[in-house]
Amino acid sequence: MKKYTFSVLIEKDEDGNGFIATVPELKGCHTQGNTITELVANAKEAIELCLEVATNDNLINYAEKFNIA
Repeated sequence: MKKYTFSVLIEKDEDGNGFIATVPELKGCHTQGNTITELVANAKEAIELCLEVATNDNLINYAEKFNIA
């Protein structure tokens, strides 16, 4: 399996009790977590799901954009 690298922007949530992650390369790819460890796991899952949905719905050819074959 190939590995790919995406940027993940991490911010504290408005309440200061957790974190929010955004993946700029994948429009609409966001997640949250109470700890950084939880956030990282959630971000990995969110990236996988965003790529899967976009590819299945033919929204954009991520396979071509990110050289996934």
